[in-house]
Amino acid sequence: MGATKTASKNPPAVKIPTQRFISSATDIEKAVAAAAKEEKGEPLSPAARIFRQPQFNCHIIAILGMGKFICADDLKGGLEGTLVRHPRFSSVQVTDLSGRDKPRWVPTKVNLDDHVIYPDISDATTAAADDDPVVGDRFVEDYTAGLYHSPLDPSHPLWDIHFLAIRTSEATCVAVFRIHHSLGDGISLMSLFLACTRRTSDYESLPSLPAARRRSAAAVSGFGPWVLLYWIWTFLVYAWNTLVHAFLFVASAFFLKDTRTRIMGSEGVEFRPKRFVHRTISLDDIKDIKNAMGCTINDVLVGVTSAALSRYLSRSYDGCLPKNLRIRTSLLVNIRPTPGINALAEMMRKGSGAKWGNQMGYMLLRFPVMECEDPLDYVRKGMAVVEKKKKSWEAIFTYISSLVIVKTLGFKVGTVLCHRIVSNTSLSFSNIVGPMEEVGFCGSPLVYIAPSVYGHPQALTIHFQSYLNKMKVVVAVDELVIPDPHKLLDDISHSLQLIKDAITRF
Repeated sequence: MGATKTASKNPPAVKIPTQRFISSATDIEKAVAAAAKEEKGEPLSPAARIFRQPQFNCHIIAILGMGKFICADDLKGGLEGTLVRHPRFSSVQVTDLSGRDKPRWVPTKVNLDDHVIYPDISDATTAAADDDPVVGDRFVEDYTAGLYHSPLDPSHPLWDIHFLAIRTSEATCVAVFRIHHSLGDGISLMSLFLACTRRTSDYESLPSLPAARRRSAAAVSGFGPWVLLYWIWTFLVYAWNTLVHAFLFVASAFFLKDTRTRIMGSEGVEFRPKRFVHRTISLDDIKDIKNAMGCTINDVLVGVTSAALSRYLSRSYDGCLPKNLRIRTSLLVNIRPTPGINALAEMMRKGSGAKWGNQMGYMLLRFPVMECEDPLDYVRKGMAVVEKKKKSWEAIFTYISSLVIVKTLGFKVGTVLCHRIVSNTSLSFSNIVGPMEEVGFCGSPLVYIAPSVYGHPQALTIHFQSYLNKMKVVVAVDELVIPDPHKLLDDISHSLQLIKDAITRF
C-alpha cells in the first residue's frame, strides 16, 4: 500500500496511513435494517459498550517481533484462513439511530486491504536501522505511539495489522496488531491469536501452554466434623475478604484515591497517546525465585514490580520513600472461562460457535511500595496481598454490581463510576502466559510477543508476557507524566536481579 499523509502530531519520519471515516449514516442505517430483517446481530455486552465510550475507548496493541519478512499476499492468506473467520473480527458494531435498540454485532464482508497495512519507510531509515538496530527500535516506538492519531474506521471490523519492514534490536521486522478492546478481553484475544499460530517444529500443531496450577484437594477430601469446620472457616474467610474488598472498591468510586505520585495520571490522560517500550528478562530467573519462595510466578511479578516502583519513586523523594504510600492497580478479571486454543482454532476452521465476549469484573490490588532492606520482603508482602485476593469473590461482586447499576441507574452512570474507579488508581498491571515452544505466524517464526493497551484513564501500564524461556516486560506510559519509561524498565530488570541474588542467601 502506498504512503499516505502523516498525522500532524507524529514524528516526521513516521508515516501512518490515515483511516477512512463514514461520511454519512446511510451505510449504518442499511446494516441495521438488514440485521432486523434477517434477525441477525448479537447485542454488545455491557463491558463492550463501555469500551466504546470516549473516556474508555481502549485499544489492545500487540507488538510482534518477526523472524523474517512476510509479503502482503502471504499475510492476507493467513488471516483469511484464521482470524477473519472469527465472528468478532468479521462484524461491525451498529447502533439503531432512533435509540430504541442496543448496539449490535452485525456480520459483514471483510476486505483485508482495509486492515493489512504496509507503510512506506524511507530507504535512509531502513539503512540506518541496518547499521544500528536502536534506530529501528525508536522507529517502532514512534510508529506505535502515533497509531493513537489514526483511529480505526467504525464502518469496518475494529482491528488492523501494521507490518513494519525494519530491523530492530531483537527482530528482523515487526508487526503491530491493533484490536479494539470491545472485541474481547486481553486473555481471550491472546488465546485467539495463538490459535492462529503453529509450532515451528510442526506446522500442523497448535502451540501448548503451561498447565494451570491447581490447588490440591487432598487436605479436604472425605467427610467429617473437621472437614465441615474447614469449609465453614473457608467460607467465612472468603466472605470477610469480599466484604472488605467490596467496601474499598465502592469507596474508590467516590473518595478513596491513590497517593499522588509521579506515576499517577492527570486529567485527560485517556485522550493522550501512549509510548510503548519493552524489555526481555529471564523466565528461568523468575521460576528460580518462585521455587525458592514456594509461590507462583504472578506472586514473583507482583514483588518485582513493587520493588521496581519503590526504586523508581524513591528518586522523587530524594531516596527516602514516605510510609503508607497507596499505589494500586485495577485488574480486569474475565468471569467467563476462556475458550481453549484448540476450541478457538476449531471455531475458525469450521465456523462453529464458542463462548466469547467480555464478562469482566474488577479487582483492586495494592502494591507494597516501600523501603525494604531484604529484597525478598517485596515478594513476601506481595504474596500476602495476592493471597487475600485469591480468597475473595471481589471480581464476581464487581461484575454483578456493574450489571445491576447499568440496569437500574443506566449505562451512563455505570460508565462514570467505572471511570472514577480506574482513574483513582495508579496503574494497570497484567500477566499472560504464552507458548512454551517457538511458534510461527503466517510462515514467520515469532521472536517475541509484546502486548499492551491505550485509551484508559491511567498514565502507566505494566504488562508481562511469557514466551519460550523469556518474559517480555511491556511498559506503556503517558510521556507528559512519565517521560523516562526506559528507566522504569531498568528498575524492573535491576529489581529482578536483586531478588534473584537474594535467594542464594535464602
